[in-house]
Amino acid sequence: MDISLTQAILIGLITAFCYAGQLLGIYTNRSIVMSFLVGLVLGDIPTALAFGALAELAFMGFGVGAGGTVPPNQLGPGIVGTIMAITLKNQGVTPESALSLSFPFAVLFQLITTALYTAFSGTTETSKKLIAEGKFEKYKLVANATFIGFLVVGFIVGFTSAVSLPALQAFVDILPQWLITGFSVAGGLIPAIGFAMIMSVMLKKEYIPYVLLGYICVSYLGLPTMATALVGAVFAIIMYNLNTKNTQVAAANVSNVVVEEEDFSNGI
Repeated sequence: MDISLTQAILIGLITAFCYAGQLLGIYTNRSIVMSFLVGLVLGDIPTALAFGALAELAFMGFGVGAGGTVPPNQLGPGIVGTIMAITLKNQGVTPESALSLSFPFAVLFQLITTALYTAFSGTTETSKKLIAEGKFEKYKLVANATFIGFLVVGFIVGFTSAVSLPALQAFVDILPQWLITGFSVAGGLIPAIGFAMIMSVMLKKEYIPYVLLGYICVSYLGLPTMATALVGAVFAIIMYNLNTKNTQVAAANVSNVVVEEEDFSNGI
């Protein structure tokens, strides 16, 4: 599959919007969002959503930096990985192998992000000086310099990723089939590792029975994802009702104790 110049420009604009949108807190820098938009441009939304969902599972854990670490940027799988999954699927590239091949780009784009933040780190002090000097037009430019920088770099990344498709195709062509299969296996493990990472932080001993129940539903009963989610919703509602009832009982007991203490004080 070839990408036209118009599609490359659209992908560049999408990348610029999604990459800079993270500064606005609107969660555009998510794999599923970028994958859907790229799939819309390339005309293969099912493959794009399948890949985006796989990448989202991986970034449930990898997307959270532990301590002072910085996680990879989702621009890698969201843009580059989706392009590879759609355009190279006839060459044996599966969403799993595309996810593995896109992770180096995710690390690279995070280094670019860090470099951008470093380059524009002095804009705050410059903005203060411009306000004090009454140069408000220059202040507007400096205050939005980081956002503009993300827009420009995002467009360059997206456009370059789209027009470099022949190089990606040549790279995949020289890979032996056994290696591509290995990437597919590794890519299938990445979401499991990401999910395990987030469970290691969130999982408590009280939740272990529900984890085992989900495993039984998927592995032994063969329930689809929606059915498993509904089973989890049933238990969530049960636990919510039990906790609400216990809270009401505890509040009633406290009220009774307060009334008894007041009665005792009045009697004295």
